[in-house]
Amino acid sequence: MLTRQESQQRVARLQQELKSKEIDGALFIYPIDVYYFTGTRQNSTLWVPAEGSPRLMVRKSYSRARQESCIEETRPFPSSKEFPDLFGPEITRIGFTFDVAPVQQYNYYAKLLPGREFVDISSINRDIRSVKSTWELEQMRDSGARLCAIFKEVPSFLKEGMREVDLAAEFEYRLRKAGGEGYVRMRSFNQELFQGLAVSSATACDPGFFDGAVTGQGMSSASPHGASAATICANTPVLIDYTGVFNGYIVDMTRFFVIGKLDPELERGFATAIAIQNYVVENLKPGAICEELFLKAAQMAESAGLAQNFMGAPGENAKFVGHGVGLELDEFPVLAQGFKVALQEGQTIAIEPKFVFPGKGVIGIENTFAVSSNGGVKLTDMPDEVVSL
Repeated sequence: MLTRQESQQRVARLQQELKSKEIDGALFIYPIDVYYFTGTRQNSTLWVPAEGSPRLMVRKSYSRARQESCIEETRPFPSSKEFPDLFGPEITRIGFTFDVAPVQQYNYYAKLLPGREFVDISSINRDIRSVKSTWELEQMRDSGARLCAIFKEVPSFLKEGMREVDLAAEFEYRLRKAGGEGYVRMRSFNQELFQGLAVSSATACDPGFFDGAVTGQGMSSASPHGASAATICANTPVLIDYTGVFNGYIVDMTRFFVIGKLDPELERGFATAIAIQNYVVENLKPGAICEELFLKAAQMAESAGLAQNFMGAPGENAKFVGHGVGLELDEFPVLAQGFKVALQEGQTIAIEPKFVFPGKGVIGIENTFAVSSNGGVKLTDMPDEVVSL
């Protein structure tokens, strides 16, 4: 559980940012944001003034929130008539997370607090959350170790002729038994993920909505992502790309398996992916510019003659090579074109150079790393090699 000291440090960082932007306080309604600052995910609204003590107002369950919350002033959510009285006339500018707040909820709070200016603090919030404390890094190391333990079991149950969905079920069964929580929270609108995906060459190249290199066919057009009923064949790469979610914290990793041997072009793609990962990890240091790391990765793919296959099927390429992870799968920072932001110590990033070869399959690697002065620190610590069975 979140410690009171950890909660207080997070609130203090937020208050410092609010004061620097001349914002009188922040109102959080998005569950994972509330959890980040308070330690409880109960249905609540959190008010953090720029100065003074925060207030957590709980709709349900108040009794559980009282047990879990690190906020001293945790109370039931007031009536609509009482709510405005909690905000004095000095409160004129209120921070709100426009990136995730539904318009309906914005209108509700704007009506309760007339005459106030609501200011978007989405970037402030995401920047704060991107830098992980020592406590958070410990949670993520634990998530990485537990997820790696499941990956090590794959050779015992991956068989030629089994369906992708059966492979996924075997992996997910073990992950759940190990305590995996399964909630893969994503902030971006229109993105969703069911724990991960296990796909083979039969479907791995299929394009889809998911903002990543590989989508998979899924089980229907209503859930067009992940494993399908396709059969796994010999001499083709099998991608297993899963998240490990423990105590709320996510790590993301991918390993490849083959029953037999890989095509030489896929072997070349894998070698290039490893070279790209090694370069990015070596330079995963405070001050490095996210865009520049992506552009170097893309240049390495181009030099290998694989630019059209990098991070997606030709014409369907994703425009990043790494994404922040933490309580959500798509946190800041992003190693992408246009993200001209310097890395900070303690940020955690999933690096995933992958190549898609239509008709042959997908190959690559993914690991989660922490930014440090010595380069990336691996949180999903197991060998990167393709496992041949």
